[in-house]
Amino acid sequence: MTTLVIGDIHGCYVELQDLLDKAGLGDDALILSVGDFVDRGPETPQVLDFFHTHPNAHALMGNHERKHVRAARGEIQLSLSQRISKIQLADRYSNAVEWMGALPLYSQMEEALIVHGFFEPNVPLEAQHPSVLCGTLGGAKILHERYNRPWYELYEGDQPIIVGHQNYTDSDQPFIYKDKVFGLDTSCVLGKSLTGILLPSFRIISVPSRGNHLERVRREYKKAHRSNAARVLEVWSEQDNIALAELIEKVEAANQTVLAKLQSSAGYNQLNPRQQAQMYADMAGKEPAAILMQKARLGNLDLEAARKVVKSATQIEEIGRQFDEM
Repeated sequence: MTTLVIGDIHGCYVELQDLLDKAGLGDDALILSVGDFVDRGPETPQVLDFFHTHPNAHALMGNHERKHVRAARGEIQLSLSQRISKIQLADRYSNAVEWMGALPLYSQMEEALIVHGFFEPNVPLEAQHPSVLCGTLGGAKILHERYNRPWYELYEGDQPIIVGHQNYTDSDQPFIYKDKVFGLDTSCVLGKSLTGILLPSFRIISVPSRGNHLERVRREYKKAHRSNAARVLEVWSEQDNIALAELIEKVEAANQTVLAKLQSSAGYNQLNPRQQAQMYADMAGKEPAAILMQKARLGNLDLEAARKVVKSATQIEEIGRQFDEM
């Protein structure tokens, strides 16, 4: 039986159909998304409907699906791309989140093991941390703290492993490491390509993206809901705006991590707001990252607010490194 495993779709329904047309699958073929099929792109509802209703289509839980599920439980707040998806889905959102909450973290097939994010070396599948398999910032931190080399260089599993989540080549081409690790995220939503792999032949197929959907979707959202932030988008270049939006997502994730640690610590909930704010500041790092963190804690972090802190596009990478080191 043929299986088509597809990399990060991120709401790019047209390209999904292009890829399926190119694959020329038979009626009994299986289709498997590695996860992150929602958010960022223009057609999240259509992509979600496809995997929800197509009898031979299945999906894993990526970190973006996991964010929706955790937010529904009150564990985190939705970031910008999730808020846009919530608007796109409208009254179908609750049912969509419930469905995403039941998605598996991996698929172990005869030909390969498929996960969305990472795989901790020399740890049995059943003992893998969910945040590692899902590719969250917390999972990345676990690997960073335990190993001084990329996880894929240390992977010695019996089966090849297929992942998404990260564009390791930073191009429209998939990542292939020693014919053992296959990375299918090729940034379709950023204008590169959508990539899949056919099993059992391990033949790579891809289709070009129809454009930079992330920038267009966010620009339209801001134009409709935040006129001031829309003006900010017009000042920076397209790639700078994308990088700033991704930095905001990183800040929001780090904010949730710090809040979770504080709230689980003894005595924190008995402190007054000023004392809680001071404890947060002690864990928020140094400026300017700390300023962004405080804005996220107060629920005031958006593109306009971030632009006031990040004075130039060249600072984005520098500030991002601060969060990588937290």
